[in-house]
Amino acid sequence: MHVSVGSSSSSARIAQEYRERFPLPNRCVYLNSNTTGAVPQSAERVLEHYWRTIETWGDDIWRRWWVDLEQHTFELAQLIGAPAGSVVCDTNLATLFSRVMSCSDFRSRPRVVTSDLEFPSIPTVLRAFGRYGCAVTTVRSADRVTIGSEQIADAIDERTQLVCVSHATFGAGALIDVAPIVRRAREFGALVLLDVYQSVGILPIDVAALDVDFVLGGAHKWLCGSHESAFLYVRPALLPYLEPAVTGWVAAADHWAPRPGTQLAEDARRFASGTPAVLPSLMSRPGLAIIQEIGVEAIRAQSLARTDRIIARADDAGLQVVTPRAHDRRGGFVTVRFREDAEVARQLIAAGFICSYYDGVRIAPHFYTTDEEVERFMDALIRLAKSRTKTAADL
Repeated sequence: MHVSVGSSSSSARIAQEYRERFPLPNRCVYLNSNTTGAVPQSAERVLEHYWRTIETWGDDIWRRWWVDLEQHTFELAQLIGAPAGSVVCDTNLATLFSRVMSCSDFRSRPRVVTSDLEFPSIPTVLRAFGRYGCAVTTVRSADRVTIGSEQIADAIDERTQLVCVSHATFGAGALIDVAPIVRRAREFGALVLLDVYQSVGILPIDVAALDVDFVLGGAHKWLCGSHESAFLYVRPALLPYLEPAVTGWVAAADHWAPRPGTQLAEDARRFASGTPAVLPSLMSRPGLAIIQEIGVEAIRAQSLARTDRIIARADDAGLQVVTPRAHDRRGGFVTVRFREDAEVARQLIAAGFICSYYDGVRIAPHFYTTDEEVERFMDALIRLAKSRTKTAADL
């Protein structure tokens, strides 16, 4: 079932219906899904079943688990418009990104183009691969908010092996226009990797339409899943030509054989490693199922309406809105700045208004957030912001 959001009343019905499945939003005013999404109550049954499974262990359990793991990757592929067999899971983005990087020979094409607004996992891995000849070109953001598509595209040349950018920035939720980057990369034979951690689950993603080569994402933000579950999409046409150097027995073509061979799986499983992280995938399936049940288009419409309201309230209060206002340039949250905003964020959290801080207060409603909670949060934020400004002005 996919629910469409055509009005504020239908948006409210979604929040009311689905929030009952999530314990966390019923214990506080929770607007922190850009950092950690709420996990549905049904995930508790997964934990209980997992314990009962290992309590009465039998090796045949692996066969049953394997069905669940493959189904999870299939469901993730469906979510991003990818074909079956093009997605693989592991514990975190850095692990999967390292496997992508390990496919590369940097002798003829040493350059990786990226921006200075990437989450630290990306530059950390890129720096480590410098010992193998990787030369990083970091394009600086002009405003420290948005990644300039044209600037990224201009940095691509015949020496570029990979372009690595975020679909939505983690600091301000600014969306990037991927098309100019992909066009330029195709001209020079470079590959494009898109980090969708801050966009998957809050806005529709179609990897075929984006025409990117790799997508990295994870479960614990907008997908309401486990902290230890990330995924990698690889464009199927590339798979026969990519051989990760960071690998393990699950990546083998016949990984169930008594002595698995050295031939890699034909699908994205060649990017797996050793014994898989079973529990994180199992824990992530309930949240993903709810996302699919509602429909990402409905979630996106609801998100835009609520972030529009946050922006309007911030404007009325004279607070600086950092996040882009245009819908096609805005992700799922709004960042605002003002005097002593870090201290205000701390006070909000202490009072049960859960947000996050990174060079501004980040406010992230999700489908389980109500309109009333948005208003209460903004009332508290504005009251505290004005009190800090008045205190500073009186000094």
